[in-house]
Amino acid sequence: MATIKYSRQRESILNFLAQRRDHPTADTIYQAIRQEFPKISLGTVYRNLGLLTDLGQICRVNAGDGAERFDYNTAPHNHFICTKCHSVSDLEMESIDHIMEAAQQNCSGHIESYQANFYGICAHCLSESSH
Repeated sequence: MATIKYSRQRESILNFLAQRRDHPTADTIYQAIRQEFPKISLGTVYRNLGLLTDLGQICRVNAGDGAERFDYNTAPHNHFICTKCHSVSDLEMESIDHIMEAAQQNCSGHIESYQANFYGICAHCLSESSH
């Protein structure tokens, strides 16, 4: 495997994601990184997010609104996605690894991992709709 050249911009993206729990979009990341690197392009941010994902340093989360979100937490975990505002949050819960075992019984290939997303209306959207 080729050695990846160090990049201050990539390091800044990784540090930004490490401080976030809200699973920001590439555009949100771009706007934040521009504070430190005013000449950075959106394409550079996308390329670095792709590389960091490929290297397993971050995860990509599809929130169903067309914009991918990015997660610094690469440990196996589940997400709650609001179907109204498309916010993404980590869902702390007991292990559901038995689902992978059940899926493997119905798969002729070898399942290596899974990602579970749970969908509904977040507390913020629920409180707004009750007003």
